Parts: sequence; C-alpha cells; structure tokens
Amino acid sequence: MSTMSEAWRQASAPTLGAEESVLLQRKVRRPWPKTRKNVTRCLGFIRRQLFRVGDDWYFLFILGVLMALISFALDFTVVKLLKAHRWLFEQLEDSNLLQYISWTVYPIAMTTFSTGFSQCVSPQSGGSGIPELKTILTGVLLEEYLTMRNFGAKVVGLTCSLAAGSTIFLGKVGPFVHISSMIATYLGRIRTTVTRDYENKNKQYEMLVAAAAVGVASCFGAPISGVLFSVEVMSSHFAVRNYWRGFFAATCGAFMFRLLAVFNSEQETIIALFKTKFKVDFPFDLPETFIFIVLGIICGLLSCVYLSCQRWVIGYIRRNAFILKLVAAEKAVYAGLVTLLLASITFPGSLGQFMACRLTMKELLSSLFDHRSWGVLSQNATFNIQARVDPDNLWIEWCHPSFSFFGTLLFFLLMKFWMLILATTVPMPAGYFMPVLIYGAVIGRLVGEVVALIFPNGIKSEGILNPIIPGGYALAGAAAFSGAVTHTLSTALLVFELTGQMAHFLPVLLAVLVANAIAQKFQPSFYDGTIIVKKLPYLPKIRSVDIGSYKVTVEEFMNTNITCLDKSFSYSDILRLVSSRPDTVYPIVENSESMVLVGSVQRNEVIKFLQAHREEKCHKDKSQLEMGVNLWERCHIDPVTVQLSPSTSLHQAHKLFDLLVLQHMFVSSAGKVVGFVTRNELKKVIEDLTNGRSPAKM
Repeated sequence: MSTMSEAWRQASAPTLGAEESVLLQRKVRRPWPKTRKNVTRCLGFIRRQLFRVGDDWYFLFILGVLMALISFALDFTVVKLLKAHRWLFEQLEDSNLLQYISWTVYPIAMTTFSTGFSQCVSPQSGGSGIPELKTILTGVLLEEYLTMRNFGAKVVGLTCSLAAGSTIFLGKVGPFVHISSMIATYLGRIRTTVTRDYENKNKQYEMLVAAAAVGVASCFGAPISGVLFSVEVMSSHFAVRNYWRGFFAATCGAFMFRLLAVFNSEQETIIALFKTKFKVDFPFDLPETFIFIVLGIICGLLSCVYLSCQRWVIGYIRRNAFILKLVAAEKAVYAGLVTLLLASITFPGSLGQFMACRLTMKELLSSLFDHRSWGVLSQNATFNIQARVDPDNLWIEWCHPSFSFFGTLLFFLLMKFWMLILATTVPMPAGYFMPVLIYGAVIGRLVGEVVALIFPNGIKSEGILNPIIPGGYALAGAAAFSGAVTHTLSTALLVFELTGQMAHFLPVLLAVLVANAIAQKFQPSFYDGTIIVKKLPYLPKIRSVDIGSYKVTVEEFMNTNITCLDKSFSYSDILRLVSSRPDTVYPIVENSESMVLVGSVQRNEVIKFLQAHREEKCHKDKSQLEMGVNLWERCHIDPVTVQLSPSTSLHQAHKLFDLLVLQHMFVSSAGKVVGFVTRNELKKVIEDLTNGRSPAKM
C-alpha cells in the first residue's frame, strides 16, 4: 500500500507544462543585450532611410533584374539545345531516314514533356497567359494563375516549347508577361512583410501593369515599346501615375538583359538585337508611301482572316467530341500528334526545303530584315542544297535550285497560316506574338521584292533614282500584321527598338495604322478572341456604334429579382434568406417598406455571422438571441458609394464598370433600390446587341 500511495503522489505531483516551459524560456537572459538592441536600431534606421524615397523603386528594380536573368538563362538554355539538335541533324547527313527521325523525335519529346509536365504541375500554365491576366486586371479572381507553383510549370514548360525550335513556330512574349506578373505578385507579398503595410488592390494592380511591361522588355530589350504594349493590351484605362513604374522596371529589365549578352560575349557592346544596314540618308521615296499603305491594307485583311480562322478552329475543337475528349484526357498525346504532323511537313528533305525550315526564329527574322535585294543577289549565285546553314548568308535558305524565292515566300505564307493556327491549339506554355511578327515580315518581304522586281533601278523622283530596300518593307509588314492581330500600335516602335534604326518611321507607322483600322473594324484582337472562346469572365467592348447601343438604358437589362436584408431582421429571417438565395452580395435597406439602400454585405460575412451566432446558443437564451441580433455590429458593411439609375445609358454603365473595376452595382430610383446589374447582365446585353437581338430584362 505504501508503494502504491507513493506512486500516486508522484503521478499527481504538479509537472512543468508546455506553456510554463515557454515562459521560462522567454525569461532566459540572452547574451549581449545592448549590442543586439543597437543592431536592431541601426537596421531600423537603415530601413527608414532607404524607404524614404518609396519602397516601390526597390521592388521594381528587383522585378526587372529577375526577369532579365530568367530571360537570359532561358535563351541560353534554348540556344544550346537548338545547337545540339542542329549538330545531330547535320552529322546524320548520310542517312535521310535517320535525319527524319532526329528531326521529328526531338521536337515531339520537347512538346510532349512541356505539355505533360505543365499540365501535371499546374493546368493553368498552358497557353499565353495574357487573356487570363487581362481578366485578372478587371478585378476577377482566377485561382492558381499567379502562384509560384504555376510559375515553375510555366518556366520549365516554356523552355521545352522554345527548344522545339521553328518546327512548332512559337514564341515567348505572352508567357513572359505571365511569368513577370507572378513574380510581381510574390514580390508584393514580400513587400507587405518588409514594410509592414497592408496589400491593397491598387498596389496589386500597379505592380501587375508594370510587370507586363517588364515581360515584353526582357524578351526584346525594348523598354519603351514594352510599356506602350502593356498599356494597349492589358488595360482599357491606364492611370498616368503608373507610367513611371512601368518605364523604370522595363528599363532595368532591358538594360540587364542587354548587359548579360555582353558579359556572355554574344555582343561587343549594347546594340540592337537585329542590327540592320538600311540607308539612313534616303531610305525611301515619297511614291513608296502609297505602297506601304497598300501593304498595311494587305496585312489588315490577312489578319482578319487569320483571327477568324483561329477562333473558329479553337471553337471547333471545343465542339468536336472526339478531339475534345483527346485534348481533355491525353493532352501530351495530342501535343505529340500535332508536333509529328508539323515536323514531318517542315522536314528539310520534304516540303521544309521550300520554307527555310532550318533557320531558327531569330535567324528567320534576321534574314527577312536584310537590306539587300534577293533578286540582285540571286543573279550571280548558284544554288545548291547546302548541308549546313551559312550564318553569313541566311538569305540562301529562302532560295531553291528549282524554286525561286518568290515561290518560297508565298509557300511559307500558305503553309504557316494553318500550321500556326494548329500550333495554338496545343495546351502548353507558349507565346504567339513572335510567330505573327515573322509572318508579317514575310508578307512585307514578298511585297518589297515584288516592288524591287518591278523597279529594278529604283523609283525615280525629282530626277533621282533611289533603290528599293525590301528589308524596310519586311519591317513594316512585321509591325503592321502583328499590330493588327493584337490591336496595338506599339509594334511600330517595337521593330525600331529591335533593329536600332528609325529611318522608316513614317511608312511603318502608316502601315500599322491602316492595318489596325481594318482589323479593329471587323475582328476582335487575338487575346480578346481567346477570352471569348474560353468564356472567361471578361467584360467585352462595345465595338460598334451602329447597333443602337446609345439608346439602351439600364432599365432595359437590369436584374429586378432582388432580395434585401432588412436592418430589423431576426436570426431566423437572415438564415432563411441566405439559404434561399445564393447571392454573393446582399443589399441592406432601412426597412422593407421604404427600401432605402444603406449598404451591402458579402455572403461570406453573413455566413460567419450566422456561425458565430449559432455558437452563442450554448450561453444565451433563444429570446435573448433573437433580440440581440445586430448585423451592423457583427459584419463588415460596405457603403454604397456608386449607384445606377434606371435611366443610365449602357455606355455610361459600361464605363463605370470598366474604370472602377466593379463586379456589381445596385440600381435605385428615388432612393429606393429596384434592381442590380452585374458583369453578366452587361455581357449579355452587349452580345444581344451585336447579334441584332433586343435586350431582355433579367
């Protein structure tokens, strides 16, 4: 018994709990308290001094440098892989079969791995990313699109996509805008931790717009056109206060990107990516201006056909049960099949010899910007199919012993038209701006060579003969077609920053303006078309004034099926309303008779209130609960600062939604709430008017 009682006393003796242990550990005296205190003060002083000029400068600088490093590392890796593939292909010149196997298996492996890896890690990493980013900038939350998991999938997948080479014919501009946005989002979170400031939506928006400019600048080393491209593509309304953020970050990214090329011995100094030798003193004659306008018309019409066909093909794939099932279940297999078809067509031993398929994307653009006339060069040249590409005479790849360069340029346009559309259906990380830039350059080069053929000695003006420069037409065609496809004018400035010369500024700008006027009249842009096909929650533009949109008022399309929360509602009344209506936002009125709108509350706030109220049932009486319900004290009530009137026009409502990044607005008449309008109602009425239908009230 004594032994048992002693054991009982030991077991029942007070022991040191976890909380007491923590308290004792906190009381432990740490060494050098004065030194640690002084160091903490010094660090705080340094942080305050650094952030006196604003913390945005530092984070924008880090954003630009990081994107330049990623762009350079990606380009370096892709170049090494492409050189290895070209070396393997050239070493197998004795066997046509082995060359075909090496030509097809390599891009199939790259695209299959890119699609499989990106879809496995993050399904949102496929495609360009710009349509989704445009939707996010309108205030719509898309899950997983700006996470670091998606960042890893995008970078690895994009590297493999670009390593497939010109066979798949894709670029990196769109994915880099997306990657830059993900890094900006992560840096924004770090910023809130360092500065101990809350992260609001305005800061997020500013960083994302600047990130779009950095994405373009780090691809081409073109900061000015990168900022303008981000303004034109990413947002319909742009705050001037965000201009310096975009320019500063884009300049840091472009400068670091060019500097890394110098350090890697790729360039002797910081020069343009595509150095040209256009004649600066008299690059074009005045009569040629009309030819550049005709080139703009051609690019505008072709862009309309391309955009229409591309949107139809994507829509057809989504409607076709067999293809949709294949894409949904076996994305990697679909990517491999598409790549096999494209690689077989571009094989140099078959049709590829008529499309300069051995050239990389950069070599294609460099050859098209050549200032010399191919017609003159081909007069004294003998064309034999070379085993290796001559880097000093890339234009020879466009010539064939039994086919003139006019035929190869035209054949390239015909084949790459549908091949590029087919490549855009592959669900892997890839950009589509560089391909349309090259496609437009081919259009311009073809027009320029035709003009040089018609006027071999040049166009005579005021008694002086000035030779034709086909490379200038390629420059204008690249800017005009890419600008028409994306509905941007900044492509005119982009080609000048790429080539480092401004001699053809006026004709190129004219061609871009004409092409844009035609494309914007008849077709949505490439990114807006993708938004339409994917059915993203994006507010469409009111594209035409001939559809009677100015006569439409809010009263004709607002949703009148509205239920309000009364300030005098009991717990059971609130629970009954929330259970019967799955609305995201509930309007709060003074009382059910006056219907005077006093605010709104989010659904999740009401649910939290109901859950907390239910937990109090264990401590309070039911009558006390019913009397103690006060939604104002327990929930965050949003004041209604902007309201619509039934007589507000459609254009005014659309502008408010777009400018203020709103998701819904209440409609009130004489102080009484009579309905509400969301983006769904606006989208439906715009679609009805575009299709010739009368707007219907919800």
